[in-house]
Amino acid sequence: MATADFASFSVPLLSTIVGGVLILLFFADYFRRKRAEISTIAAAQSPQQPDATKPPPSSSSSAVASKKTHRQRHHSHSATDKDQNRKHHHLDVNTLKGHGDSVTAICFSSDGHSLATACADGAIRVFRLDDASSKSFKFLRLNLPAGAHPTAIAFSEGSSSVVVAAQMLSGSSLFMYGDVGPKPSAEGKQQAKLPLPEIKWEHQKIHDQGSVLNLSAVPATYGTADGSIIIASCSEGTSIKLWHGKSGKELGTVDTNQLKNNMATLSPNGRFLAAAAFTADVKVWEIVYSKDGSVKEVLKVMQLKGHKSAVTCLCFTHNSEQIITASKDGSLRVWNINVRYHLDEDPKTLKVLPIPLHDSKGAVSNYNHISISPDGKILATISGSTLQWLCAGTGSVLDTADKAHEGDITGIAWAPQSVPVGGAPTMVLATAGADKKVKLWLAPESNPSR
Repeated sequence: MATADFASFSVPLLSTIVGGVLILLFFADYFRRKRAEISTIAAAQSPQQPDATKPPPSSSSSAVASKKTHRQRHHSHSATDKDQNRKHHHLDVNTLKGHGDSVTAICFSSDGHSLATACADGAIRVFRLDDASSKSFKFLRLNLPAGAHPTAIAFSEGSSSVVVAAQMLSGSSLFMYGDVGPKPSAEGKQQAKLPLPEIKWEHQKIHDQGSVLNLSAVPATYGTADGSIIIASCSEGTSIKLWHGKSGKELGTVDTNQLKNNMATLSPNGRFLAAAAFTADVKVWEIVYSKDGSVKEVLKVMQLKGHKSAVTCLCFTHNSEQIITASKDGSLRVWNINVRYHLDEDPKTLKVLPIPLHDSKGAVSNYNHISISPDGKILATISGSTLQWLCAGTGSVLDTADKAHEGDITGIAWAPQSVPVGGAPTMVLATAGADKKVKLWLAPESNPSR
C-alpha cells in the first residue's frame, strides 16, 4: 500500500523536476543569445579603435561599413550626391531645366543668343544665352491660349518674335508673338512683372485637322527676294505651306502626293523647299520670287532618287547647293542640287556614307534628326536617346553620347553663330528631350584622325 502511494507521488514529482530543468535550460540559452546580440550591437555602435592584436578588416567589410556611414551622414543630401556623381559627357556643357513636360521643339535666334523651346506643358520659353556655361539664365515664359499644345517653333524676325505651331481641337494653328526678346532686368531666372508679348497674327486650321510636325524659317536672300523671313509649316498629312514671317500672309501650298510627311525644310537662302515623306524619294521645290521681292510661285523641280528605303530626315548645307539625307537603308547620302534642272538635269549623288551607329543586336540604327554645324564640318545626328557627331566630309564618328537624355531626344539645333562659353566664343549644339530638359553641348574636334 505504501509502495503504491510512493509511486503515485514520485511520478508527478519527477515530471515537475524534469520540466523545471528543461525550462531552465531554455531560458539559459535564450539569455546567452541575447547577450551575444547586445555585444554585437554595442561593438558596431562603438568608435572603431585600432587594435594591434586583431587583423585588419577585409576590404569588402570596410567598403560596406564605409557605405553605411556615408548613408547615415549624408542621407538628406542623397539627391544632390546622385547628381554630382552622375557621369557627364565631356561635351555636355549645361542643362536648361524648368520645363513641366516633354520639350517638343527648340530653335535658335539668328544671332545665337536666344533659344526658344516649345513644351507639352503648354508654354513657350525664350532663354537668353549670354554665356552657355552659366548656371542661371533669364527667360521669358509665354502661355498659349487654353487648349493649345505647341508642336513646333521658329524665330520670325531676328530674336524679337517667334511663330508657334500648336494643335487644338479644331486643328493646327499658328501664332506669332512679337517683342519676345529678353529685356535687361534684375538678376533672376525668370523675368517678372513685364508686359507679356502680344499675338501679332494667327491662323486657325492651317492644315485641316492635321498637326504641324515642324517649322522651318529662313531669310529669303536668293535672287530678287527682299530678305524677309519665310516660314514653312510641314503637316503630318501631305501638305506644306509657306508663310510670310512678319505679316503672316500665306505665300503658297504644295502637296507631296505621297504617304504622310516626315519633315520639310527650307534652304538657308530661301531658294528651295525639300520634303521627306515615308518613301525612299525626296521632293524639292523652287521658290520663285517676283521683281518686288515677294513670292511669285512654288514649283516642283527635282526628285532625289537613290535610297532603297524611307528617308527619315534631311538637311541643307549652308551654301544651299547640297542636301544630306538619312535613310532606313542604313546610309547617308550627299546630293548636289546645283544642277540645270530646267534642262532636265538630275541631281547627283556625291557621296554614300554608311550610318555608323548600331543597336545592341548589331543592327544599323535609324537617325531621327540631323543638323550640320555652322562651319559645315560636323553633322550632329540623333537616334532615340543617342547623340552622335560625324565628320561631314567622311562620315567618320567624332564622338558619341549614349543616353544623352533620360528618354528620347525630340529636337536638335546648332546655334547659327558662336556662343560665349566661359567667355570664349564656341559652336554650341542644343538638344531637347522627353525628360523635360534642354541640353547644351560643345562641338567636338572636327579632325576625325584624333
